Amino acid sequence: MMTVLLSVLVAIVLLVVYVILIYNRLVGLRNRFRNAFAQIDVQLKRRYDLIPNLVETAKAYLKHEHETLEQVIQARNHALSAMKVAGDNPGNAMAMKSLAGAEAAVSGALLNLNAVMENYPDLKADQTMAQLSEELTSTENRVSFSRQAYNDEVMLYNTRRESFPDVLFAGLFGFSEAALWELAKPAEREAVKVSF
Repeated sequence: MMTVLLSVLVAIVLLVVYVILIYNRLVGLRNRFRNAFAQIDVQLKRRYDLIPNLVETAKAYLKHEHETLEQVIQARNHALSAMKVAGDNPGNAMAMKSLAGAEAAVSGALLNLNAVMENYPDLKADQTMAQLSEELTSTENRVSFSRQAYNDEVMLYNTRRESFPDVLFAGLFGFSEAALWELAKPAEREAVKVSF
């Protein structure tokens, strides 16, 4: 009788330890994807800080292109708001979708600005403008890398969360599915067409 009771007690302790390990693994993975999102936040903050400097430098040359400059600033401000919402709850599907859409608008506005700048050789030759453009390009590359790292961490988290036996406890402990960073519009996946 004592050995049966001892065996049951050991089995219960092992089960509790195993559940604790599952919980801790899920917490670790959730924290990793949140950290990856924080890295995106750092790069986007850098991007948002560069945009006003870029616009101010361009203003002197592009006085009659005021609408293009306003679009860039509006897109930046909207993206900043979406970033704050997504930062408060990284992994939330609606917040990530809103942020991806806002980021697409920033990228589009910056493309418009670059297209306008092509018509102004003095602006392109301006040292400050060239430096800001280079920093912005570098930041765009960092943002892309950070997004990829975030999606990798979300995939690891979601895979672990949906795998057996973790799936038995994930819902119980409140580990919900994290959203990937995806393009807001499927058309953005298509190759850009350039014509002269």
